[in-house]
Amino acid sequence: MSKKFRPATQLVRGGLTRSQHGETAEALFLTSGFVYDSAEQAEATFKNEIEHYQYSRFANPTLTMLEERLAALEGADLCRLMSTGMAAVHSTLLSTLKTGDRLVASRALFGSCHWIISTLLPRYGIVGEFVDGADLDQWKAALSRPATMVLLESPSNPMLELVDLPAVAKLAHAAGALVAVDNVFATPLLQRPIDLGADIVIYSTTKHMDGQGRTLGGAVLGPKQWVTETLMPFIRNTGPALSPFNAWVILKGLETLKLRVDQMCRNAAAVADFLSERAEIAKVLYPFRPDHPQHALAVKQMSGGGTLVTFDIQGGKEETFRFMNALRLVDISNNLGDSKSLATHPATTTHSRIGPEERARLGIGDGTVRLSVGLEDVADLIEDLAEALDAIGGAASARAAE
Repeated sequence: MSKKFRPATQLVRGGLTRSQHGETAEALFLTSGFVYDSAEQAEATFKNEIEHYQYSRFANPTLTMLEERLAALEGADLCRLMSTGMAAVHSTLLSTLKTGDRLVASRALFGSCHWIISTLLPRYGIVGEFVDGADLDQWKAALSRPATMVLLESPSNPMLELVDLPAVAKLAHAAGALVAVDNVFATPLLQRPIDLGADIVIYSTTKHMDGQGRTLGGAVLGPKQWVTETLMPFIRNTGPALSPFNAWVILKGLETLKLRVDQMCRNAAAVADFLSERAEIAKVLYPFRPDHPQHALAVKQMSGGGTLVTFDIQGGKEETFRFMNALRLVDISNNLGDSKSLATHPATTTHSRIGPEERARLGIGDGTVRLSVGLEDVADLIEDLAEALDAIGGAASARAAE
């Protein structure tokens, strides 16, 4: 679209291309390959002399619509889609880094991202250095010498830690580094990292973009030169392709993204306020609550508090498991950004493999729960949480009476 529309319109209309049949909904091109009018056209296509679809591992009309929609929404030059969010992270790093390069990353990362930096990259002679994302002095020290890339999450998984994106981007660029931001928790509706100085933005489209627990997918957005010269050769030859069907499902999911995220944010804020009043809760983290340690930064960088609430239950693993097992409406799952509310115990699931010392450094305890707040009636959610918290107290009273 030539006109720059607002986000809600972009989510419905961005990248829309109709075939000769004039369909209303986006077409699903469920095909692996494409045919050519002549051998000469095929040759010219492979020489990149003309534009023509070759193979769905490289590009597909359904994927093109989703890529163009996300690029317009994000304010990025180009977008490329991949099979999962982790494929997007992996491709971003491995397409750019080589032996002898140095990566600086915020310590607060999803467990698999942490593993890539701490375990996989060193096998290829790539140095990964972790810093505490909220500590600007650590960023200054780490980026006082040359680096190739910076990777961070803001807000982070699961402790909702924020990074001062403009400040870190300035430091990173002075050190010669590209800045890649995993923006899954904020979504492109609540935060646009490119506007804040980032070069590359990464998503698991599995989360809010589909948001209904149906498909896996990933997206990487960035500047034209990097995408075409660095990222594309890597993904073209290594094959982390998103299926056209999944792209089509995500396209349809985007149409309701703003409606869902707006309501989920309202629900999450109400749930956070409720939890803060309960004696069983030791701590509540929600970026737009005034008691969040980085509330001022959250309000500066984001337009909403997000759909995640993280909290610590008094006691430890036993009390926390009792609470989670008492939930009747909220499901136990390691997914997030779903229309259904989902509770996760990071210490034993998503962040179990980073080890107890690293979890302690990140603030992830045995009583930590990450709650992805969905679209249920918030009164029903609060009732379910209240009854589950009551179960902790009831069990403690029973033990005391014995």
